[in-house]
This record gives sequence, structure tokens and C-alpha cells, in this order.
Amino acid sequence: QVQLVESGGGLVQAGGSLRLSCAASGRTFSSYGMGWFRQAPGKEREFVAVIRWGTTSTYYADSVKGRFTISRDNAKNTVYLQMNSLKPEDTAVYYCAATGAGGSYYKTQAYEYAYWGQGTQVTVSS
Repeated sequence: QVQLVESGGGLVQAGGSLRLSCAASGRTFSSYGMGWFRQAPGKEREFVAVIRWGTTSTYYADSVKGRFTISRDNAKNTVYLQMNSLKPEDTAVYYCAATGAGGSYYKTQAYEYAYWGQGTQVTVSS
């Protein structure tokens, strides 16, 4: 069982930066792949980034590639999402999620994740 708590959301102007954090409970954090998803009002939840378990291998949605960076600190049971050059279209509730080993090399679908945080709001003003 893994419990996830996001923090770090807020209001920022276009071009600004935010760093989201996701603190995980459980002693086997390093064995889980960690992903970030987002959901804007009236839209479906979409994949943002993933970092594989046991490695620092990462994969990003095209819409955030080059602007966002996902990282993890296994000693702190925490995964981060550094978001730079933010755009109004990045406005959404951001969720972190945990997935076990096996399946796709990079998991980009919400159904592939078993555990979810409660979400944190990110609002980018123009």
C-alpha cells in the first residue's frame, strides 16, 4: 500500500516556475514507478511525466518536454515535478501516481497506476 500527498501548487504568471512535490508512505517507494498527470476543467486526465522504478529513466508528454523535469529522491520517499516556462494551458489539477513493476516500459495511461494522490491546483495566469 502506498499513500501519496502532493504539495507545491499555486498561482504563477506565464513564464514562471513551480516545483511540485509528492511525498509517499511505505518502505518500498523505490520499487514503484512514479508518474505525474494533470486534469483541466472539462478535460480528461492526461499524462505529464513518468520516472521508472529503480532508475532515473524518464519520459515526458510532448506538451511539456523541455520545460518540465521529473525526479525522485528515494531516501526521502519523494518525487518532484519542476515546471519551468509555464503557460496558461498548463493550468490544471496535478496528480502524482504510483505504479508497480511490469507492463509497459513507460506507463503513460492512468489505468496503469494503482495509487493516486489527492491533487494540487496549478494556475498559470496570462
